[in-house]
Amino acid sequence: MITPSLLPHQPANEYWFAEGCFILELSNSPADPALSIARARVLPGGQTRWHLLHAISERYVIQSGSGCVEVGELAPQSVAAGDVVIIPPGCRQRIRNTGSDDLIFLALCTPRFAASAYEDLEGSTTSG
Repeated sequence: MITPSLLPHQPANEYWFAEGCFILELSNSPADPALSIARARVLPGGQTRWHLLHAISERYVIQSGSGCVEVGELAPQSVAAGDVVIIPPGCRQRIRNTGSDDLIFLALCTPRFAASAYEDLEGSTTSG
């Protein structure tokens, strides 16, 4: 059961994820299994690897920067601050930073992200 709480911002906990971006877990706990929130940061010129999440829906909420996202069989789409990308479970995805500043977005997963659900489609499975 979810209980009232405050999760303090802890930027020092950001880590490099072999997918090709930095991740800061903002909320990912068994105490709140319905949702996880992470901040992802892709460096200029960087791109995440093709990957998918099994049994997890994901939404990217672009906070800053500019990029190009590829989801499933959709044509590549430009994204910028304020855009939301909806990614169904099992749908391949990747995002590229096309700007000169970091591309920063929130990744909201339902149910919450679990490393066991992550599949790298470029040859190896990685976790943070």
